[in-house]
Amino acid sequence: MPAIDASSLNLKETVVTINRVAKVVKGGKRFSFGALVVVGDGAGHVGVALGKAKEVQSAIQKGVARAKKNLIHVHLSGTSIPHVVMGKFGAGRVFLKPASLGTGVIAGGSVRAVLEAVGVKDILSKSLRSSNPFNVVYATLEALKSLRTREEVEKLRGKSLSSSQPPVA
Repeated sequence: MPAIDASSLNLKETVVTINRVAKVVKGGKRFSFGALVVVGDGAGHVGVALGKAKEVQSAIQKGVARAKKNLIHVHLSGTSIPHVVMGKFGAGRVFLKPASLGTGVIAGGSVRAVLEAVGVKDILSKSLRSSNPFNVVYATLEALKSLRTREEVEKLRGKSLSSSQPPVA
């Protein structure tokens, strides 16, 4: 898959969580920060990354820079997603279901950040098992990566998916 040029996109950044870690040394504790950052253009492009530094602002800047390098394109169907999908990462599981126009984004904090960055306006979601923001965000990203359009599925199977065909019993 070709890399997406971040310079041509109007990206909006969102800090999902900031994690403070302490290293105990001879003179006391040395603090360091990790920032989980989501960037997206609201039109089908999203990137997620973790930035680590001794200061919060530096960690956020590193996260944004790395997220811009990890952009992916997500196939949207109008204001929602094309089909139901489940994303898995570590112990995190995220269930995403398309919703009708006007429903809004029904999602928790970490999932909501990713979905709003990608530009989804109507969706139902459920975060299962882990509530760790890192696992939930990456599980959401995995779910969005696995979305396929009708044309892609037809090409992959080598068949035409006609909605007028009766289901096989």
